[in-house]
Amino acid sequence: MINRSKYCVANFKMNKTLAETKKYMNLFNSFLNEHTFSKNITNRVVCPSYICLNKDIFNSVSLGSQNINENDSGAFTGEISAKMLKEQGVDYVILGHSERREYFKESNSKINQKVHTSLSNNLIPILCIGETLETRENNLIEDFILRQLTVSLDGISINENIIIAYEPIWAIGTGKTATSKIVTQVHIMIRKILNDIGFDGENVSILYGGSVNRNNAKELISLNEVDGFLIGGASLDAKHFFDIYNFVEESV
Repeated sequence: MINRSKYCVANFKMNKTLAETKKYMNLFNSFLNEHTFSKNITNRVVCPSYICLNKDIFNSVSLGSQNINENDSGAFTGEISAKMLKEQGVDYVILGHSERREYFKESNSKINQKVHTSLSNNLIPILCIGETLETRENNLIEDFILRQLTVSLDGISINENIIIAYEPIWAIGTGKTATSKIVTQVHIMIRKILNDIGFDGENVSILYGGSVNRNNAKELISLNEVDGFLIGGASLDAKHFFDIYNFVEESV
């Protein structure tokens, strides 16, 4: 029996001050209060900047972090630990985002350490994977994603709660969105790879990310293989994020 949860995750990246975040959540909450959901079972997650990680501000959503350090503590200037995040009411953490991989040179092995640290501190990892345009054009997508998943999930129990976010690098922040056909093909591929490395791929929630907006979300969430979204730029507008969330909720 397939049992996958739906998610709508906002990644603010390095945007919004504390005052702006409070204003955003007040507006988002007003949209929630004005709307009646028949099921209300889609998981709402917001990943703001570190200075805004306060459960009192985010009382209508689950709180997520955009990163963690793989160490529990130590002389790691500018870093933040899983224990610190948990104390702030954080439940989710984005790991392996392409911007972390590119700008901070995070390897699959480093990400694997962070996955272990997250799970040992009762944080649910949202593991980002996805190919470059060059990889796609050379028909090397399966090998690329196989390597990402195999290394990033090495030593992880199949019973752990993990979320996969497929973010084709060529679609992140570019305005380009993968077609429904591409998304379906890759999500099926990801489930097969998960099965091959020992996980129950059919019961792992796989989100799509990559220039998601209110204009394409309804079509994408209608696909059987899509369990929600990891949203960047569009999530910075409270109404835009609410509209996408509403599409996900209506699809359940």
